Amino acid sequence: MQTQVAANIFWVGCVDWGVRDFHGYKTERGSTYNAYLILAQKNALIDTVKASRAADLLANVRAHLPLEQIDYIICNHAEPDHAGALPETVKACPNAAVVCNAKCQDALARHFDTTAWKWHIVKDTETLSLGNKTLQCFDTPMVHWPESMVTYLQEDAVLFSMDAFGQHYASSARFDDEADLSEVMQEAKTYYANIVLPYGRPVATALGRLGALKLAIVAPSHGVIWRSHFNAILAAYQSWATCTPAKKIVILFCSMWDSTRRMARAIEVGATHPGIEVKVIDVATTSDTVIVTDIMDCAAFAAGSPTLNSGIMPRMAATLTYLRGLKPKGKSCLAFGSYGWAPKNIGELTHYLAEMEATPVCDPISCRFAPGPDTLEACRAAGGALAAVARSTPSPTA
Repeated sequence: MQTQVAANIFWVGCVDWGVRDFHGYKTERGSTYNAYLILAQKNALIDTVKASRAADLLANVRAHLPLEQIDYIICNHAEPDHAGALPETVKACPNAAVVCNAKCQDALARHFDTTAWKWHIVKDTETLSLGNKTLQCFDTPMVHWPESMVTYLQEDAVLFSMDAFGQHYASSARFDDEADLSEVMQEAKTYYANIVLPYGRPVATALGRLGALKLAIVAPSHGVIWRSHFNAILAAYQSWATCTPAKKIVILFCSMWDSTRRMARAIEVGATHPGIEVKVIDVATTSDTVIVTDIMDCAAFAAGSPTLNSGIMPRMAATLTYLRGLKPKGKSCLAFGSYGWAPKNIGELTHYLAEMEATPVCDPISCRFAPGPDTLEACRAAGGALAAVARSTPSPTA
């Protein structure tokens, strides 16, 4: 496995082939926990790994130099997938100071017993000399925690970008040009949708601040390192940060006795027009990880459920709760579904959609038991209203 990132810079992290859940995010391609070692007149370790993989990290560092020769351990982010191994690493590196900002120091102290740690607290844009190399630290608050920062190696133009530009993607390849780029970009999109999506404004601010840096390599905390295709992921981030919609409609549904499914099918028929992508997703058989990735760049979506126990189906409630927390911006919407004796479903669906600040394209569509011809025609017309929103979305080249 290639572990040299650039001259005297090495990847010393670990690959987690088997992880399939990351606090509710389904990581079907596993992940990596990236840490980096800079060899200079003073040696620096950039981030650690999750606690259970501390031994792997320390073994990888020892392959390059004795742990006593580590001078600095930079912590860009206090989340345990990056900082979990910090206590063991600090103990194993007796001469190292932990470098982070003040908010990160506070967060680490709330996770671990840090009373015996040596600290070097940095402010935004402050530099740290390694003798013959220089690190510069940039605060990136809410990308995606308040204490987040990135670290830039000036002489080599390497940005250690923390979670920005990352992917949950296990691979023996360390670089973007060694992996399947379409897979990497899809996993980067999934990562953004499920973790970074609520923080579009801070992301845009960070992109603007870092845009003036010369960037030869961008090394995130998860997934492959960008050295050949960074322009592709940067353009994608600029689009995702503003929730730029595509000509795309997503129809979410769950059904008990096929009535709501039939309504979803009629909406699909009405929404189907040349140049518009339409996806119909049964939430009972699809993970929320996949669903939010599709919702992120759609122009409009529909959500349908029958009434169950004076509410909606639990699986639809879970999906809408997940979407509500991630706050996709600028979406048009439609609520629909059937009921038996209590039309409670529509009220709950519209409540969720209102909390997401989605704009209805028409009144909700509801029917008792099976949909008749009039209901199905109303669904097709509502699909046409969704299509009108998608058609009005500017093309990417416009």
